[in-house]
Amino acid sequence: MRSDDDDALHAFVESRRTALFRSAYLLCGDRHEAEDLVQAALVKVVLGGRRHGRLDNIEAYARKTLVNTFIASRRRFWRREQSYGELPERAVHAPDTDTGLALRAALARLTPRQRAVLVLRFWEDLSVEATAGLLGMRENTVKSHAARGLAALRAEMAGELV
Repeated sequence: MRSDDDDALHAFVESRRTALFRSAYLLCGDRHEAEDLVQAALVKVVLGGRRHGRLDNIEAYARKTLVNTFIASRRRFWRREQSYGELPERAVHAPDTDTGLALRAALARLTPRQRAVLVLRFWEDLSVEATAGLLGMRENTVKSHAARGLAALRAEMAGELV
């Protein structure tokens, strides 16, 4: 790869890192995990760019890599378990009435694919066709995941929005 391509990749990483972090945070709901997710995705983007030469649409490649990395991380068994040295004396997560926190908590309870569809459709403002292409799904599957995800969010958020 030429130096111009390296400069283009560097410029992309610098300019889009924050936007990718926001999407990653909405996907996983944890700041540290989102930082790790963005880091892993950007490493894959840079290595992919160097391995394959020039990438035609680096933005789409990075977004798809971010979502695929997130979904793959949810398949791993060790991600579901958390070990602690000591049990807390009281609950760590007290309920919060702030709408933003409640929405992110409800979003975290969706399936990874539903969450990915909602983030791409409504946060990234992608069309159904673009979301389907990015996730490798049929358009009707994207619509179905979006409808079910929104219905679940509405049901959980009904008490918060009153």
